[in-house]
Amino acid sequence: MAPAKPKAMHRRDRITEKLTEAFAPARLDVADESHQHEGHAGARPGGETHFRVTIVAEAFRGRSRLDCHRMVNTALAEELADGVHALAIHASAPGEIS
Repeated sequence: MAPAKPKAMHRRDRITEKLTEAFAPARLDVADESHQHEGHAGARPGGETHFRVTIVAEAFRGRSRLDCHRMVNTALAEELADGVHALAIHASAPGEIS
């Protein structure tokens, strides 16, 4: 008997996994806000197109907001190329305000 095929991960879980691996964050919140964009550009049935990420990690210390966003976008390049239409990013180092 062949082993059971693992269930596909939800995009939110893949985003969480990739950001955790890339930045070992002190705090990470990934919210799927696709339901708020139904009927708008980029929305698809089933959602998983619009996300909000709040991430706090040492990797962002001393970096500009643009640099932090570029770092997150690089870590999530595969997701962004494969169906994520919008990604709101709030990135900061511990103790900093994003």
